[in-house]
Amino acid sequence: MKSICVFCGSSDGRGSEYMEQAAALGGMLARRDITLVYGGASVGIMGVVADAALAEGGTVFGVIPEQLVRAEVAHEGLTELHVVADMHQRKAKMSALSDGFLALPGGAGTLEELFEVWTWAQLGLHGKPIGLVDTGGYYRKLVEFVDHMLVEGFLRPSTRELLAVDPDPAVLLDKFAGMDGA
Repeated sequence: MKSICVFCGSSDGRGSEYMEQAAALGGMLARRDITLVYGGASVGIMGVVADAALAEGGTVFGVIPEQLVRAEVAHEGLTELHVVADMHQRKAKMSALSDGFLALPGGAGTLEELFEVWTWAQLGLHGKPIGLVDTGGYYRKLVEFVDHMLVEGFLRPSTRELLAVDPDPAVLLDKFAGMDGA
């Protein structure tokens, strides 16, 4: 696993737990020599994960749409910052640059990015691992709903199995290690 795309919020969230987990993940990626691919902002959890990876000497690729360069305050200190035309190009570029995906806490944009790569995996468009970092139980109710979709017959067991969940990003990274995403 050479690169991981991290979907996460451009805001801080409530409490320090989210920021601490983002910093821990950024440092962990750098120490494992895994390139961080993310949304390219310098604010919120996005900025924290990038700054932590950079502080540990890691490689960080940001991908940000033109219309968000000012709104999300594009990070100017990255290894590479890719400015793209729109959100569709952002997701395609992040996917092309990544061997796997992790979602830290975030809002609607984080969920939209997560669900798109999960859907792509369901359709066989890639075989890259996908995980939720369930910091402080942030994704607990979402996972309950996903399991409800399974019980109600709207989700296949094979699709549910594509989504790994753990509160510890190290566990997810260890699970991803050696997996051959396509």
